[in-house]
Amino acid sequence: MQIGFDNDKYIEMQASHIRERIAQFGGKLYLEFGGKLLDDYHASRVLPGFAPDSKARMLRQLADDAEVVFAINANDIEQGKRRSDIGISYGEDVLRLMDVFRGMGLAIGGVVITRYAGQPKAVAYENRLEQMGISVYHHYSIAGYPANLDLIVSDEGFGKNDYVKTDKPLVVVTAPGPGSGKLAVCLSQLYNENKRGVKAGYAKFETFPVWNLPLKHPVNVAYEAATADLDDNNIIDPYHLEAHGEVTVNYNRDVETFPVLKAMMEKIMGESPYQSPTDMGVNMVGNCISDDEVCQEAGKNEVIRRYFQTAEKIERTGQGESELAKIALLMNEVGVDENYNPAHAAALLKEEVTGKPAGAMVLPDGTVVTGKTSELLGAASSLLLNALKRVAGVDKEVYVVSDEALAPIGHLKTAHLKSRNPRLHSDETLIALSISSASNPLAEKVIAATSELKGCDAYFSVIISKTDEAIYKKLGINVCCEPKFERGSFYHK
Repeated sequence: MQIGFDNDKYIEMQASHIRERIAQFGGKLYLEFGGKLLDDYHASRVLPGFAPDSKARMLRQLADDAEVVFAINANDIEQGKRRSDIGISYGEDVLRLMDVFRGMGLAIGGVVITRYAGQPKAVAYENRLEQMGISVYHHYSIAGYPANLDLIVSDEGFGKNDYVKTDKPLVVVTAPGPGSGKLAVCLSQLYNENKRGVKAGYAKFETFPVWNLPLKHPVNVAYEAATADLDDNNIIDPYHLEAHGEVTVNYNRDVETFPVLKAMMEKIMGESPYQSPTDMGVNMVGNCISDDEVCQEAGKNEVIRRYFQTAEKIERTGQGESELAKIALLMNEVGVDENYNPAHAAALLKEEVTGKPAGAMVLPDGTVVTGKTSELLGAASSLLLNALKRVAGVDKEVYVVSDEALAPIGHLKTAHLKSRNPRLHSDETLIALSISSASNPLAEKVIAATSELKGCDAYFSVIISKTDEAIYKKLGINVCCEPKFERGSFYHK
């Protein structure tokens, strides 16, 4: 993977900039964290060199002066809302993130249950947190929010919310997903701090869109593709242009809500410290791109991935046509189509020649390898094995996994585990490869090459199994599938 982003520079610059913003407000800052603090694989794909946990590592530098407050919507608890990327509920994700931050030396300020109205599951969740020794606070719905400023900024609005007791100069307000009420928590705290005579400020940390990249830069366009289901659009920040004469990029929801947000801050603080949505941000990502050409290429490939993922979603659920149409327009904007990545055409050709599902991958040196479905291996397993052989310098025709290692696993699946598919998935192939490495040095050499596939793009002529996709993701390989299933079943796992 070519590097286009200076991760070390980012961590240092971002931490320094946040310290400057804390000082701007006299030593107390509520920082709303948008997007993912951890597991930010989108950022690592479009900014090659950006580590998925970069933002968390940056906060570690501020650990002595920072604490974390979580916001979670009571209705999301009640409905059991789950994170689609890692498959756990919002409530469980809060606990997961707490463990991560505690391990980094960050203090936990507590959990705010927003839109609280005594929902049964929210009450049970609160009791669970309190039994763990975690402070829990309630924030309530406010009639007419966000338009009714007189009610919102009053003792019957923000004043009714529980005041979250914090001690550190930097309070990071984060959440397990969108719609959790992070902004309202920050503004409510500003109101209640102000009532207590404490000077405090607010800022927003949002990685995308990158404010100091062009509107149609592929990295920014990739963000639009990633949020096509939310109907987000990148736009020029008109308030920033008017106030500072500088062209910057923001997204439509922040621009649309800014007048109300500014009015709230004026009512709480006497005057707004910001003249535009861009002013509120602290994001330094755009200043740490070391190779713009590499990042542009990565952005284009991400737009294509989103296209195939949405097409697969339509095949699975029958929903997403408008999203797909939007992403198709975005592909035109950055000058790419479905065949931009050579692995796509190679996978389709391999299927045409063999008559069976196939895959292809672009390796770090730019070469394309393919894999086909066989009696013992599925397309994903075959491709992975061939790619590993290639980067390890092992001839494709050399057997590094013996049939004696593969066949018993297939027999176990069909005869004892009652699977109809005897072919090995990627995880099973890696296990067989590991077993073979005990007696075959070449198998050990192939296993050692797994890290070299990080950042590679793989395409398949059919939708592969979730098991195979998960293994590819763990290895850092980007996956796209032609939106069709291998079998004409009505139900697909």
